[in-house]
Amino acid sequence: MLKTAMTAIALIATTTIAPSALAQDGDDALTVIHAGWLLAVPGEDPAMEQSILIRGERIEGIEAGYVTPDGATIIDLSDDYVMPGFIDSHVHLQSELGPGRRFNAFTLSASDLAFDGAVNARTTLMAGFTTVQDVGGNFEASLALRDAIAAGDVPGPRMRVAGSAVTPTGGHADINGFSLDVLHMFASETACNGEAQCREAVRTLIRGGADVIKITATGGVLSDTAAGVEQQFFDDELAAIVEAAHMMGRRVTAHAHGVTGINSFLEAGGDSIEHGTYLDRESIRLMRRNGAYLVPTVLAGATVAELAETADFMTDNQRAKSREVGPVMLDMARRAHEGGVTIAFGTDSGVSRHGLNAREFELLVEAGLSPMDAIVTATINASRHLQMDSDIGTIEAGKLADIIAVDGNPLENISELREMGFVMQGGEVYRD
Repeated sequence: MLKTAMTAIALIATTTIAPSALAQDGDDALTVIHAGWLLAVPGEDPAMEQSILIRGERIEGIEAGYVTPDGATIIDLSDDYVMPGFIDSHVHLQSELGPGRRFNAFTLSASDLAFDGAVNARTTLMAGFTTVQDVGGNFEASLALRDAIAAGDVPGPRMRVAGSAVTPTGGHADINGFSLDVLHMFASETACNGEAQCREAVRTLIRGGADVIKITATGGVLSDTAAGVEQQFFDDELAAIVEAAHMMGRRVTAHAHGVTGINSFLEAGGDSIEHGTYLDRESIRLMRRNGAYLVPTVLAGATVAELAETADFMTDNQRAKSREVGPVMLDMARRAHEGGVTIAFGTDSGVSRHGLNAREFELLVEAGLSPMDAIVTATINASRHLQMDSDIGTIEAGKLADIIAVDGNPLENISELREMGFVMQGGEVYRD
């Protein structure tokens, strides 16, 4: 049934939002972008009046000046600010926070979620995010959408997926807030207790095709339970999860708000922290020691703090935790940056609206990062975090032609990144 649904999505994609015909005359066709301002390697100085040569899906080279080889298709971005496609390390493409979201598990099939994901994937791509890591959702729908995008059947950002999060029974990623009968019927298949069960949950996800393992090391804000936001796995369970994943070539990232869960996960050898709200000096020391990444998702904190005062669909548990956690996440990002933690860009879109991902840049700058630092988090750092830096993150020869452009200078005004003017992914133009 899901294959049928994805075929239908592909038909919709090709009839309504097919990529531009530019650079689609064959692998040998040459496309040249004339870039007025080119930030090829974020963190380094931009260059003026450059030509990016693209053949097929990859960058062939960069030449000074505006070159016009015979037979090449020319894309004129001579008045624009050109950068590598952005990477969002924390999204949930299948849903968006709002009335009724809590009941999706009961009312939507995997096919429904795949359709919703396709719509949100297109929105995300058009906002300039050419690669994402989806860290929680229906596993079947996630895999189908990832593969459909990779095959070129559906427009969307290149995806790495975690599928269902590994969670303790009753934890943040398990079902909660319903009657006992419903809890028994809809318990998460990757809820686990004890070392053996937790290893099995990890291996089951890897067998199914997960690119990364996501766990809930602490309680969360939007779970309808008064279980707090501190550590919920035992230390031996955390160690078992990390060990099992690493033995099978997968990294582990942890949803973690409370400092007890953050530090215990890092002590267990975990690779990255999502949110990190109550991290302390020891957390910063452990992240620097381990080379672990922080994905701060400040936009999620700002969003739930706003909704706690305006939305009528939040439960009492959700509202209380949103008021407590949301307002302190900006200061967390500031402390982490000042402490030398490596930050990878991530928004938790799905909590915030899809397509507004670039608002995270503004919040990172508010937290003390320079505009260049903020752009580095969504390019260089995020590509390394996703283990894809050989293909994405910079505009260099041999890398995939993921290229975006805006009208104004983002180093002078980071809000320019909200208005994306041009999007190319893998050599195909989706927004021009």
